[in-house]
Amino acid sequence: MQNSTSLIVVLGTGGTIAGTAPSSADDSAYTAAQLSVVQLLAAVPELAGVPIESEQVAQVDSKDMSHAIWKALALRVAHHLAREEVAGIVITHGTDTLEETAFFLQLVLAPAKPVVLTGAMRPATSSQADGPGNLRDAVLVARESGRAGRAGVVAVMAGKVHGARQVRKAHPTWLEAFDSGDADPLAVVQGSSVIWPADPAKSLEADANAPFPAALIRDVAHWPRVEIIVSHAGASGGVVRTLCADGVQGLVVAATGNGTLHHELEAALLTAQAEGVAVRRSARCGDGRVLPPAAQGLPGAGDLSPVKARIELMLALMPPGPP
Repeated sequence: MQNSTSLIVVLGTGGTIAGTAPSSADDSAYTAAQLSVVQLLAAVPELAGVPIESEQVAQVDSKDMSHAIWKALALRVAHHLAREEVAGIVITHGTDTLEETAFFLQLVLAPAKPVVLTGAMRPATSSQADGPGNLRDAVLVARESGRAGRAGVVAVMAGKVHGARQVRKAHPTWLEAFDSGDADPLAVVQGSSVIWPADPAKSLEADANAPFPAALIRDVAHWPRVEIIVSHAGASGGVVRTLCADGVQGLVVAATGNGTLHHELEAALLTAQAEGVAVRRSARCGDGRVLPPAAQGLPGAGDLSPVKARIELMLALMPPGPP
């Protein structure tokens, strides 16, 4: 007998998983976001008997992901999660900004059901396309998570399940391009099974009780503007002053080493902070977190990468109501 909450909704946004190339031997010279989510599902015969609905929310190369698409996607996810018969959501997405979309959705929705993002490193026309396998795994994870009462946003790529806060694209071309940095994956997919850790709490998102829902009702034209800058040899404060003059509301700095900053850049950031611009200090290193006492006076971003620190700061700066 079919469970009353067994339906999986698959939302398409484009990306390499929906990309096509002139030749099946060509995995690089392709055009992203060419196939519909219906076509992607049709390429996975293992899903033929699974209760699935699909919807095309966007059709973009994820390097061009926008705040407008984020808001539209979040609203559609929220709509479907509110349906009693829906057990979980799967989102097909380009890999370039998949980690950002995952973290954004977790912060604005804190979903009480599983939301699973997946994509591909090779186009759909490749003779060794990885998209169908990743999509199959994503649906499996959504179904098994729902049955086990696990919630939150995760990413499923190359047989591994990563939390929205930890997931990152760590390699530009490898099939196993994604990892969780210092953390272990939340789970792994083996055949038709999802292997979870012994402690179920490890599979839950740390931000599950701290959503930022204002993004769902606020016009994207009025979302706070937050930019990322990088500290490097020879850095100056010129970019900071230019951005401040242009009306930026928040700045995330990707710092060197353990949060260190070129002295000219640090001075400019401290001045910007004193004038009302919110500043967060992240690390340009791939792993770890910035520990005190580096760059005193500029708040740290914890374990967040610069791109995720930007999202969190943008949402934190957002007024609670519509414009």
